[in-house]
Amino acid sequence: MRVLLVEDSARLRQTVGAALRRSGYAVDVSGDGEDGLWRAENNDYDVIVLDILLPKRDGLSLLQQLRQAGKATHVLLLTARDTVQDRVRGLRAGADDYLVKPFALEELLARVETLCRRAYGSKQNRLVLGDLEIDNAAKKVWRAGQPVKLKPREYQLLEYLAHRPGEVVSQSDIEAHLYDDAAEPMSNVVEATLSSLRRKISEANPAPLIHTRRGLGYVMEAGESLARPGHPGGVKP
Repeated sequence: MRVLLVEDSARLRQTVGAALRRSGYAVDVSGDGEDGLWRAENNDYDVIVLDILLPKRDGLSLLQQLRQAGKATHVLLLTARDTVQDRVRGLRAGADDYLVKPFALEELLARVETLCRRAYGSKQNRLVLGDLEIDNAAKKVWRAGQPVKLKPREYQLLEYLAHRPGEVVSQSDIEAHLYDDAAEPMSNVVEATLSSLRRKISEANPAPLIHTRRGLGYVMEAGESLARPGHPGGVKP
């Protein structure tokens, strides 16, 4: 998942950006409203974390511009103002959530995670496809009841595809969501990550879940779920 953080405080940009990256997000950062607006208009983000008080252009006008342009990206507003009127103004401008400074990093991460799930039409922490089960909160994976250990980039790729079952996803789309502006992925990095991911999730069950559509991209497909909701690891006797 890819997140844009627009915050004028260098300390907060560093702290929040690092926390988001540790949680597995690709993160772009901006320190002013004009640059933030340009990034938001020219990239496909899952969530934007947006401060209200920004140089060059304030967060509310940035948000209004995005909504007028038809951008439906979920937005979490950050502000030091805690009056009802301030919150109402932000929500009416098109914000999806609101967090008052100072805040706990754990709460910000939880709110970003919730908005990411909402972006893909899900309210659950757990995704189930066939005998594959993904815990979005704990970042853990099981296949046929066996835990699957993945590297961060492998997990990000699996989660992204799992949120779009049955949909063909192009390589360029994957790169846009898994890598931020600071990363320069090699031309074969998606194929290499995908190859490793396929190998790991096939150890417990060789039935393929990720399929290649030549010239188009990749699609994740599985039969009817074999896992019971609420039971980590899939089928229980």
